[in-house]
Amino acid sequence: MTDSYSLADYIADLRRIAAASDDESEIMKQVSPLAARLAETPDWLTDEIYKPNEEQGFAVRVLHEEADHSLAVLAVSWLPGSGAKSHDHGTWAVVAGADGDERNVFYSRLDDRGKAGYAEIRETGQKVFGPGEVLRMNSGAIHAVYNDSDKITVSLHTYGKHPNFTDRVQYDMDAKTCTEFQFAVE
Repeated sequence: MTDSYSLADYIADLRRIAAASDDESEIMKQVSPLAARLAETPDWLTDEIYKPNEEQGFAVRVLHEEADHSLAVLAVSWLPGSGAKSHDHGTWAVVAGADGDERNVFYSRLDDRGKAGYAEIRETGQKVFGPGEVLRMNSGAIHAVYNDSDKITVSLHTYGKHPNFTDRVQYDMDAKTCTEFQFAVE
C-alpha cells in the first residue's frame, strides 16, 4: 500500500482545519505535519519550480490560493547565495523544506510601532532547516531567508493569506526603517 499525499489532499485538509478554528497557533500546529508530508512528496516539484527569478534572486509560484487570497500555498525556489531581507508576512506562515537547506534569521521588533516607516529590530536567533523540516511563524514574526549553498533550494510555503494581499513590511535594520513590499509571482 502506498501512502501518497497530493496537493489536492493538502488543500482539502487546509480548508477543513481553517474552517474548524480561528486560532492561528492551533491551525499551524495541525498544518505543520501535513506540510512536511506534502514537501516530501515529489509530485508538485516540477521543473518549472526550479527556475528562480534571476533579478529577484528567488521565484514564487502559486500552487493554490482561495478566491479571497486566503490559504495560499506557494513554492519558492532560491538561487545559490540569494535570500530575502528581514520581513514579516502579515499573516501566519508554515514553511516546509523540500530540497536543500535554507538559513532563517529571526528578529524581534523593539519600537512601539508608533512612528510610520520607523522600526527597530534586533536579531534573536538563526536556524537552518532542510527537507521535511517545518518552520512555523505567527502573524507578527520577522525573519530573513538565505540560501548559503551552491545549488537551488526549494521550500513549500503555506500562508493564512497570500502575503501580497496583507500589510507586510520589509525591514532595514541599519537605517531603522520599514516599508511595505510585495514580491514578484511567476
